[in-house]
Amino acid sequence: MDYYSGQINKLIEALGSLPGIGAKTAQRLAFHIVNMPEEDVKRLASAMTEAKSGVRYCKCCCTLTDDELCPICKSPARDKKTIMVVENSRDLAAYEKTGKYNGVYHVLHGAISPMLGISPADLKIKELLERLKDDVNEIIIATNSSIEGEATAMYLSKLIKPIGIKTTRIASGVPVGGDLEYIDEVTLLRALDGRTEL
Repeated sequence: MDYYSGQINKLIEALGSLPGIGAKTAQRLAFHIVNMPEEDVKRLASAMTEAKSGVRYCKCCCTLTDDELCPICKSPARDKKTIMVVENSRDLAAYEKTGKYNGVYHVLHGAISPMLGISPADLKIKELLERLKDDVNEIIIATNSSIEGEATAMYLSKLIKPIGIKTTRIASGVPVGGDLEYIDEVTLLRALDGRTEL
């Protein structure tokens, strides 16, 4: 049974199709939007349509940008000889928040997943290999510690190592504040293997 008018139901359904938005959150957002001043709704709708039409891939690192090059690739202060390979632009943003990495990035836009039909050809690997023709000292593979992320890391290392470029993998292990009894065996083994001297 429908409780609301067709337009409200349509808005709830549209919002509910977004990732991470459940039925209750979609309903809450829909009512918030309906109760917003009309100018704010127009500004929100305009920002979404402009982002959809204006955002593209950076021609160097493949992250999302509204310019030919993203701010990181444009920056003369960044170390262009160190490239961190990440799965998506959200991962890039997470590393940037640390403020400790001064190299550049390459965004794959996914990870190899035969189960989901994602092959190496579906990722931005060809573009990465093209960048390796320049003067590059190190590739840091920072894919997730999932099965797909590990498969992607192994695939990339097999492509890059023969070129003679130093290829490293980010360490993974026990999260800060994590209780050992609740952590899976693979994570514990990675933490043990990646241990450092005190």
